[in-house]
Amino acid sequence: MFKSKTIRSGGNAKTIKGDKFGQYETAIMYLAPASQSLMGNVCPMAGQAGCEMGCLSKAGRAGMFSSIVEARIAKTQRYFKSRETFMADLVKDIAAFVRYCAKKGVKPAVRLNGTSDIQWEVAHPCTRQGVTYTSIFAAFPEVQFYDYTKVYKRAYRALPSNYSLTLSYSAANEAYANAVIDTANETGANVAIVYRTKALRNQFVEDGAHYLGRVGFGLRAMKREVIDGDETDMRFTDKLGVIVGLYAKGPAKRDTSGFVVG
Repeated sequence: MFKSKTIRSGGNAKTIKGDKFGQYETAIMYLAPASQSLMGNVCPMAGQAGCEMGCLSKAGRAGMFSSIVEARIAKTQRYFKSRETFMADLVKDIAAFVRYCAKKGVKPAVRLNGTSDIQWEVAHPCTRQGVTYTSIFAAFPEVQFYDYTKVYKRAYRALPSNYSLTLSYSAANEAYANAVIDTANETGANVAIVYRTKALRNQFVEDGAHYLGRVGFGLRAMKREVIDGDETDMRFTDKLGVIVGLYAKGPAKRDTSGFVVG
């Protein structure tokens, strides 16, 4: 397990399963989602996507211990108070994680948006060993970064080769749902869908495909193969053009906004 001011590994069940393959170890940064920090919004599409109620920040240990929530709020407030200082801390911590992984003989993977949706590829320069880079991805080419995102416009960007993005679907808002489908169809980006139950997700995996046009709202059509997204969190290993099937956990089981499908 690796722990630092900004990122940590070994505390997420899905990443631990992925890490068992022995090739990677994944560190994740958890911030206070949406506007929970009271200083800004780190999830700009949360309202449209209707994902606040079912947010994973309320599942697991974070849903049980207020100290974890308080620590994430404090971390997020540091981000808003001084992005330059925050990025300096992040560089220091990722460099330490790289050294930690080297000693273990595994490759480092980092997910910066564990409970946020910050566009790290823009307006987040940083300095490593005296050299200033346009992004944290450029500063650490030896690290595999990945995230889920509801900011669908990011999929149209020329992202760094060491940064993998998976779109996050929600039928809570017709315009948002159609925008995600259009983006996926036009870019080939993978789409994560949270299904109501594990059995429902498994049924689509067994059937081989899910036709999103049946969900409602007169949605634009998208038919894709569904893969088990809970087997591992290493989204950068998924083949392109699929639906990453997840099933609802924690408060998401009670979601009725449309974020959870089924």
